[in-house]
Amino acid sequence: MHPQVQEWLGMSREELDAVYRSVQPGPLPQGDTRGTAIVTGTALARLYARFARLFAWQGKVFSRLPGCDQAGVLVNKVTPFSLTFIVATVYQDASWLDGEPTIVIDYYNTSFFASKIRDEIRQVQPGVYLGKVWFGNTRILDFALTEQR
Repeated sequence: MHPQVQEWLGMSREELDAVYRSVQPGPLPQGDTRGTAIVTGTALARLYARFARLFAWQGKVFSRLPGCDQAGVLVNKVTPFSLTFIVATVYQDASWLDGEPTIVIDYYNTSFFASKIRDEIRQVQPGVYLGKVWFGNTRILDFALTEQR
């Protein structure tokens, strides 16, 4: 696990929000990313992250639209076999957290099951992104993505 992501697993939601607010969106990720679910407010955050990676969600695979660096699509890697499904569109827009620019991962028009989910990510360092998950208008989770190069 990336050292920055390990550090985030020990932070509170407020501390993660401060990190998120302090950075710009950065470029859209490209290709395969490794995902880490971040459950704040518990001493078991590392255990939850490992459990989620093993049995539920391993990350996302991004593809930019031809000739466009600021929009694309992705598929999630889920199940213990890292099957790729649950498609989303990716674009820049205002964050629901602070109104500043962010990379939005939008499932509304691409997934019946995840249509109420909106993810937002910002690059904290090259290839490392901090994300927020919204269900409807309620923020439910934080996560990290690290590009696999």
